[in-house]
Amino acid sequence: MSDGTALVERIAERWAGQGDPLDMIGELRRAVVLVPVDSGGLWTAALGGVRWICAFTGEASLARFARARARVPGASGDDAARSWQYAAVRGARLLDEVVPALGVPAGVAVDIADPEGSMFFPPVHGIVPDAVAVDVDAEGHARTEGGGV
Repeated sequence: MSDGTALVERIAERWAGQGDPLDMIGELRRAVVLVPVDSGGLWTAALGGVRWICAFTGEASLARFARARARVPGASGDDAARSWQYAAVRGARLLDEVVPALGVPAGVAVDIADPEGSMFFPPVHGIVPDAVAVDVDAEGHARTEGGGV
């Protein structure tokens, strides 16, 4: 297991057009990320028909999210100042256990308040279990663009 430092580095490489996406996924699997807890469950957000688990590589990135959240219309003005409860979860557990348990297409969104440091790990083959990947057919074959296998 690792803290989020190496994951931040792998994400930065991808933003720079370098590095291997598989290394980045592997680093998420090894990393311990922080997931805010809200109403007894992990913080998620729906976007594009996917339920995204919001994960952060450290307390600083979670604090940036809290400050950004406080500026969202309709959000509580004290989001930036209040104490945020969070769970420290290994990325592999999020991908292999939590995503399938949600029962809907789900992925992991990392450091979403960092415009050039965020990364989405969608519910596709190679990231989440094939049983819940949206790009795997009923026979368990990964679909590719254009319908090929």
